[in-house]
Amino acid sequence: MSISRTGCFAIVLVLLGSLPLAAASRPPAQGGGGAVASDERLATEVGLEILRQGGNAADAAVATALALVVVEPEAGNLGGGGLAVIKFGDEVTYLDFRETAPAAAHRKTYLDEAGEPVPEASLVGPLAAGVPGSPSGLFELHRRYGKLKWRVVVEPARRLAADGFAVSRRLHHGLVAKKEVLTRFSETADRWFPEGEAPAPGAMLRIPELAATLADYASEGPTAITSGDRARAIEEVSKRYGGILTADDLAAYAPVWREPVRFEAFGWQVASADLPSSGGILVGSTAAIVDRLSWRDTPRFGAQRVHLIAEAWRRAFADRFLLGDPSAAKAGADELLASSWLDQRSASVDPMKASASSSVEPWEHAVASDGVSESSDTTHLSVVDADGNLVALTTTLNGLFGCALYVPEAGFFLNNEMDDFATVPGRPNLYGLVQGEANEVAAGKRMLSSMSPTVAWREGEAVALGGRGGSRIPTATLQVLLNFWLDDDNLQAALDRPRVHHQWLPDQIFSEDDALSPETKAELEARGHEITWVGSLAQVHAVRWSAGGQVEAAVDPRGGGGASGVVRPLF
Repeated sequence: MSISRTGCFAIVLVLLGSLPLAAASRPPAQGGGGAVASDERLATEVGLEILRQGGNAADAAVATALALVVVEPEAGNLGGGGLAVIKFGDEVTYLDFRETAPAAAHRKTYLDEAGEPVPEASLVGPLAAGVPGSPSGLFELHRRYGKLKWRVVVEPARRLAADGFAVSRRLHHGLVAKKEVLTRFSETADRWFPEGEAPAPGAMLRIPELAATLADYASEGPTAITSGDRARAIEEVSKRYGGILTADDLAAYAPVWREPVRFEAFGWQVASADLPSSGGILVGSTAAIVDRLSWRDTPRFGAQRVHLIAEAWRRAFADRFLLGDPSAAKAGADELLASSWLDQRSASVDPMKASASSSVEPWEHAVASDGVSESSDTTHLSVVDADGNLVALTTTLNGLFGCALYVPEAGFFLNNEMDDFATVPGRPNLYGLVQGEANEVAAGKRMLSSMSPTVAWREGEAVALGGRGGSRIPTATLQVLLNFWLDDDNLQAALDRPRVHHQWLPDQIFSEDDALSPETKAELEARGHEITWVGSLAQVHAVRWSAGGQVEAAVDPRGGGGASGVVRPLF
């Protein structure tokens, strides 16, 4: 069996059976004419408004993303970047608008004279900011696939910023949780804590500076942000706090159209994000390994399935150590999804005993990690239109509110994506991921990502999905697909089912509260697995299209419920 980046390979996938539903799932929303799933009700409604106006999936995806810039500023962004996988008819493409390292960045940017990492240097303040890709990326997605005029697509977000919106509980709690860091910068404190407190849930919030930016963005395109007064303002505020991001960096940025990772799984064609994201490779390699381990032949509810998929993830994430910017990666889909390599990986799995991650090396590398950090950073949206065109779009600031520096002249936060580089190869980043020299800091490089926007299709049916949650995105995306494909979960049930996660280092299975029964946990521990309980493992949003124009949409209940993550696809 051979696999290439653009070729197809056969994989038989199975459902992660030991993860029961915590409670009965509500049915997915169903209807006709198109569907949108996103983190926020107001953003979803904007996407649906665009579909009602005759827009297609690309129009609605961009409009929804821009609405998230307004109502979800902790993750939705013009100061960060993202990835999109698109299927329009028979054309399947991948847009990379990931951030890049500023021209002044180098491998020692975040190290002191002794070669040790400077605390918080790659996380807090503008030195942590990569060159934003969202302004150019969202524009480029619309330029190639959009149907409505650009100004029509931008207008709903501009209106939200100008007229105001009710602050969500998610935004309020995020601001409260990050207050200490955010208020280190007067620009951020003045906007988001004007009287020393975050705006209350339900309070009406207007952001006139962002409305002005969006108005100019609607008339001028990306240059409204990447050149002129706003670009100079970004450079000035960056330098004020020790950053290296310049107006020249902004002007030089360009998104890139690439080939997605492509494979066949259980009768479905699948396309997912390739480098500079590891997501598609992780999804494809894990699926191939569990197929070789006869995972589908094991009981749905029990320790064996968790054991086997954890061992597959352990090996897939070890190989992630070799990944980075396409120009610097030491391996890619051609190598890591090759049949011979996957045969070796699966053959190394003991079907009854946990491997030690220290013994699972990415070819000739072995390193150590000191733990994993939880964060909710990224935001994902999925859109399908009445013709079955799909967009899976993930954007990110990396950490919540990015580097915590708000640019008042532009109306948005700058990212802290530089921490996604291996600032010190062999040491863990924000998500506990251990990375190699291929992902080392260098001017102009794109940092490695875990974003996994994915589309899958077969005759008469298609789905688009992805998630937020750092390194947990590809494992959650795969589990949803397995649930949906192989054990007949409907779309909402596939999202609702509790999840587990393993990422090679730290050497632990992370489990949501309801994912493992006491008996299953005990058996896994007896096999040598260490179990760590976590409240939530990523948030996935998905849409589905069926022949005849029937559509479905589902949002992850881990988003907080209520107004957060509500999808309204019916019209």
